Amino acid sequence: MEFPRYHKDLVADLMNGKFVLASDPKFISLKDNVAFYEKFFKESFGYALEVKSDFAFLLSYDTAEQLSRDICLFFAILCYELDKDGKNFLEEIQYAEFEMEKLDSYFENSAYAELIASNNQLKNGESRRDFMRTLARRNIVERNGDAKFTFTQAYRVFVDFAADFAKGKLNKPEVAGDAE
Repeated sequence: MEFPRYHKDLVADLMNGKFVLASDPKFISLKDNVAFYEKFFKESFGYALEVKSDFAFLLSYDTAEQLSRDICLFFAILCYELDKDGKNFLEEIQYAEFEMEKLDSYFENSAYAELIASNNQLKNGESRRDFMRTLARRNIVERNGDAKFTFTQAYRVFVDFAADFAKGKLNKPEVAGDAE
């Protein structure tokens, strides 16, 4: 059987929890073969392939992994702290370059200090640096040296999830004919 170009790399990246970004040549192959890959991941692994205009990722509803929870928590706290600092958190996340020193300041002085302290990924500066390396491996951030980073468009998955959660949309049963 002949597979699409970059097949092994695409499967490896997506199965390792990586977001495939539009800037990656593999993304074009994925988009050109989206029907094949949707069926491939669904039948092979039970995962749903989500392809947006500028990134793609796998989604599983049957998982016990904690990283997604930690990423959502990270964004929730960061957005809260940016807002408290008088900044438009969505604009900041989308366009600004962040410095680890400022990020550490937000987290160390947060009203959510107890929650942060109880999370192994966020509890201190060194843990957050490791966490940012994980986010870089997953293509959620782009590192600009050791102390600076920007977010890729993949941040939207977590911010959209948080918005849906806050609006109570995640607990509503879907009804045929509902339009949103």
